[in-house]
Amino acid sequence: MKSFVGKVAAITGAGSGIGQATAIALAKEGCHLAISDISQQSLEDTVELLAGYSVKVSTHVVDVSDRKAVYQYADDVVAAHGKVNMIMNNAGVGLGETVEKMRYEDFEWLMNINFWGVVYGTKAFLPHLKQSGEGHIINISSIFGIIGVPTQSAYNAAKFAVRGFTESLREELEIERCGVSATSVHPGGVKTNIAKNSRMGDLDMGSKEDISELFDKIAMTTPESAARIILTGVRKNRRRVLVGADAAVMDTAQRLIPTGYQRVLETLFRMKRGEKRSSQRIA
Repeated sequence: MKSFVGKVAAITGAGSGIGQATAIALAKEGCHLAISDISQQSLEDTVELLAGYSVKVSTHVVDVSDRKAVYQYADDVVAAHGKVNMIMNNAGVGLGETVEKMRYEDFEWLMNINFWGVVYGTKAFLPHLKQSGEGHIINISSIFGIIGVPTQSAYNAAKFAVRGFTESLREELEIERCGVSATSVHPGGVKTNIAKNSRMGDLDMGSKEDISELFDKIAMTTPESAARIILTGVRKNRRRVLVGADAAVMDTAQRLIPTGYQRVLETLFRMKRGEKRSSQRIA
């Protein structure tokens, strides 16, 4: 897909962050949009930002963990626009907790959105993309789909799964030569609300507010920059897209020291835990 002019793109989690920024970037290029989010208010916020562009925009309140709702979303998009050329499975949530302390309910909550939401979106839209004659599936994984991180086992599990799912899908589409392709996207730290909206256990690294503040400080990439990188990857039909210099560095580290990077993270987290305990004793 070299051009987005006159195409129709569906985007989940389009009420903020990367999803919202990608919607705006596509609108600038003349791409019609079918944006979805679990929040009606967030969708309305995005619609306001799209008001100045001469493209058709439809909004859909969708819980991506609900299979029937996602399939209905796909059908509604085609009914509203006549076709669909792209699905960006972007909706996601965060969960910070150790494996030992993590509740199954929280693990299932995250997997239902971050993994099954991607599966539902891919399978629901794929027949429509094939029918359009020119389609692309963008599945948002993470740099945490390439490296494992303490307290992120659930997130890692989902994002590693998205990566494997999408790479297998891409191979199948290439074999079939059906006019549809797929890209696995791996952002590093992007300035979004995911940390603020995440579920967080009683971690040794600090409170949820502390971690959210730290994330905001170290997140290197804006949603707008992430959107540009992703769409460039789609134009070039890349199998994998790394978003941000930090993602590139971590990907390189994993390639050079496939297990050694784990010791580095263990040391850093041990130091952070020690800092918190020292501050608690002083208090």
